[in-house]
Amino acid sequence: VAADVARRIETAWYARVCGCILGKPFEFDPTLDELRAVLEPAGEWPLADYVTTATNARLRQPQPQWPELVREQVSYVCEDDDLSYTVLAMLLLERYGTSFTHEDMRRLWLLQLPVLATFGPERTQLLAAGVASLGGGGEWAKALNPADEHCGALIRADAYGWACPGDPELAASLAHRDASLTHRRTGVYATMWVAAALACALVSEPVDRLGPFRTALGFVPRESRFAAIVRESLELVEAAPDWEGGYRAVHGRFGEYSHCRVYQEVGTLMNTARFARDVGHGLGLQVCQGNDTDSFGATAGSYLGALLGPDGFDRSHWTWRFGDRVHLALA
Repeated sequence: VAADVARRIETAWYARVCGCILGKPFEFDPTLDELRAVLEPAGEWPLADYVTTATNARLRQPQPQWPELVREQVSYVCEDDDLSYTVLAMLLLERYGTSFTHEDMRRLWLLQLPVLATFGPERTQLLAAGVASLGGGGEWAKALNPADEHCGALIRADAYGWACPGDPELAASLAHRDASLTHRRTGVYATMWVAAALACALVSEPVDRLGPFRTALGFVPRESRFAAIVRESLELVEAAPDWEGGYRAVHGRFGEYSHCRVYQEVGTLMNTARFARDVGHGLGLQVCQGNDTDSFGATAGSYLGALLGPDGFDRSHWTWRFGDRVHLALA
C-alpha cells in the first residue's frame, strides 16, 4: 500500500507541474467560450498539449513568460508561484514537522521567498514580516489584506494532502495553520478542503471521482459560504449530462466569481474530476474552463494524479520537453 501511495504522490506532483504550465499562457481570466474561439479553429480544442506559438499569438493577453511556455520552445518548467509554494511547504514539513508555527513559516519565507515572487496576501505578510523583523510588529497586515478570501492559500495546500494519505483531518489541520497566516474565511476553508480531498484521493479507488471532495467537506465549517457553494456545485456537476453542461451550470450560477475568487473555480475543478477520461485529458478540460487557469490546472492535475495514479497519466507525453528541470523562485 505504501508503495502505491508513493507512486500516486509522484504522479500528483508531475501532473501538478504539467497542469500549471499548460494553464499558464491563459492566465488572463478567460471564459470557456473565449478560449474555444481561439483554440478550436487551430485544432487545439480541448487542449491536449501545450499551446503552439501561433495560437499563443492570437490570445487577448499573452503571458510575459510565453517564450518559456509554447510547445515549440519549452525546455524546462518555468518558475511559477504554484510550484514554488508546493516545494516551500515540503521544506516546512521537513524542517519543522507537523508542529510548525506561523513564526516558523515567516522565518522560512523570509529566508527563501523573494518579495516579487509573491502576490496579494502573501506579499503583504512577507513585507509585514520583514518590517516586524526590525522590531515594532506587523499587525497592520491584518487590515491591509483585501484578497484574503482568494485562492492564494489554496495553491499552498498540496504538500499537506500528500503528506497525510488517508488522514484528511491532519491534512486539513496543517492546511488551516498554513492558510491562516495570510488568509481568512473562504481563503482558509478552500485550502483545508483541497488538502483533505488530496489526502483521501491518495487512498481511494477512482470509481467515484467526486467521493474525496464529498469527504473533504466534513473538514470545513459546515455553515460557511464555502461549504454551501461546494454542496451546490456538487449537485450541479452530478446532474450535468457532460463536461460542457457541467461548466454551463457552474458558470451560470457562480460566474460572478472570476479569476482567483474560488467559488466558480472549485465547481469547475469537480466538473473536471467527474468527466476526465484520464489525468492528461483532465488537465485540458480544467484549463479550457478558464478563470485562474494555471493554479486550478495545477490543482486538477494534483487531484487526478493522486486519484488515478501512474496508470492514469501518460507522463512521457506531458513531461519529456522539460528535460527533468524545474525552475523555482526559492533561495
